[in-house]
Amino acid sequence: MNILGISCFYHDSAACLLQDGKVIAAASEERFNREKYSQVFPINAINFCLQARDLTVYDVDYIGFYEKPFLKFSRVILSHLRSYPRSLNNFLGTTPSWLENRLIMPLVFKKELGFEGKTLFVKHHLSHVASSFLVSPFEEAAILTADGVGEWATMTYGIGKGSDIKVLKEIHYPDSLGLLYTAVTTYLGFKALSGEGKVMGLAGYGEPKFIDRFREMVMVKPDGSFRVDSKFFGFNEGSRMYSKRFVKVFGKERKPEDKIEERHQDIAASLQKFIEDTLVLIARNLHKETKLDNLCLAGGLFLNCVANSKILEETPFKEVFIQPATGDSGGALGVACYIYHSILKNQRSHVMTDAYLGPYFTGEQIKKALINHNLDFKELSDPDLAKYIARVLSQDKIIGWFQGRMEFGPRALGNRSILANPCNPNMKDLLNSRVKKREPFRPYAPVVLEEKAKEFFKLEHPSPFMLLSPRVREDKKNLIPSVTHIDGTARVQTVNKDTNLKLWQLIKEFENITTIPVIINTSFNLRGEPIVCTPEDAISSFKRSQIDYLVLENYVVEKRT
Repeated sequence: MNILGISCFYHDSAACLLQDGKVIAAASEERFNREKYSQVFPINAINFCLQARDLTVYDVDYIGFYEKPFLKFSRVILSHLRSYPRSLNNFLGTTPSWLENRLIMPLVFKKELGFEGKTLFVKHHLSHVASSFLVSPFEEAAILTADGVGEWATMTYGIGKGSDIKVLKEIHYPDSLGLLYTAVTTYLGFKALSGEGKVMGLAGYGEPKFIDRFREMVMVKPDGSFRVDSKFFGFNEGSRMYSKRFVKVFGKERKPEDKIEERHQDIAASLQKFIEDTLVLIARNLHKETKLDNLCLAGGLFLNCVANSKILEETPFKEVFIQPATGDSGGALGVACYIYHSILKNQRSHVMTDAYLGPYFTGEQIKKALINHNLDFKELSDPDLAKYIARVLSQDKIIGWFQGRMEFGPRALGNRSILANPCNPNMKDLLNSRVKKREPFRPYAPVVLEEKAKEFFKLEHPSPFMLLSPRVREDKKNLIPSVTHIDGTARVQTVNKDTNLKLWQLIKEFENITTIPVIINTSFNLRGEPIVCTPEDAISSFKRSQIDYLVLENYVVEKRT
């Protein structure tokens, strides 16, 4: 049975193919059309998923869509009416797209794909829930989802058992921790939907001096339920999501290119601490209600790896699972799994142990791309490649690393990565100046051999998807300064032989040279661009940056000066 899951028309459009309960392929549209956070119909991602098994649309039994458009449209209309006339411009700007495609999805599938089979719609938060629990290793688990907003729900609590999912409670719009985080993100001068991670990084530089003000704006009850004071926000009123009253409390908003002041750092720190405290309280109450040891998290808010670590460290839950595409792109995965397991009642057999679900390119395809771009290259065996690249990494060279299948989700997990030496205290500045052009306060992430992770980080569980941010051990901070954030944490990825042998071998060889089983892993993209997908994308980024070596499978290109 072939099920195609689709998410689109808001942000992070994606597609996923589920075949007889196994996740075969999944990818975001942005990787193909090169438009970051693309919201368009994911025709390229769909074509890739079908071609991964030599299928046509006529082989698809069901198409699943990751939300219920009519239910969501009812919320959009009612919320605009409640905010009228302030919401008029936003209403006029967004309504045509609803009439053009979002309310007629079966016709869209027929027009774009020629599909006339069965289409099923699943609530947004159920898609999130399913994307985590139904591919987790747990037979039974508590479930918590949180994001900006789905149809009406902004947070959902529940229980998963076998193939069944039971929702216990929902919090509805406009009470939303996700929208709160995004509103403050835009106030601090960063873009909605892409700048939230920057605020998380900036928080490490500040003190939570304003946390009481956030507590006044969001009333949190002892049971973890909360209510956002709408006087401080305007989530559907157009150009900004915060009100004049919010500005009166915190001062003038920051413009995108303005200097970052201590006040901005403290606001970020206060927001982050408020979110962490609230999520920990909610998770504690969920554990008290469910009495379960396992927890599955989903939704865009749980891309916040610092908050995820707090939940794991400060609640009674013993195990936490978060799949790598936990934002809206993962809805394509979730809806396909929900149809197969929860609607059609098929037993679960697939556990998501890695995120390598995207396109793969053969050696011949890569060699042809290198020749077409007139690049000199050499080909090395796996052992020689690991030794060679480990040596140049130890010499502070920056590596573009392109291997196997592209990752699903926003994190580069060792197949579309830029790698560097974490031992050099200047490497963060070198990466920023020569390649990434990022804000100087944003940290770089380490990837560590799974078997050595506890030696360097206060981490009791594997972190294969880079969604936990534990503390670096005190005696190791000076050994890996370029991946230790100012607050003493690091967004860790653990790697083992079974999930990524080539990366594991490279880090092992780096350890043989330096005694450090850790390297820097950041996404293979230049600022403002999606992560590379094809060899041509990688070559283009290599040429337009000061990356020293490009590694495409076993082919190595050295930058000549």
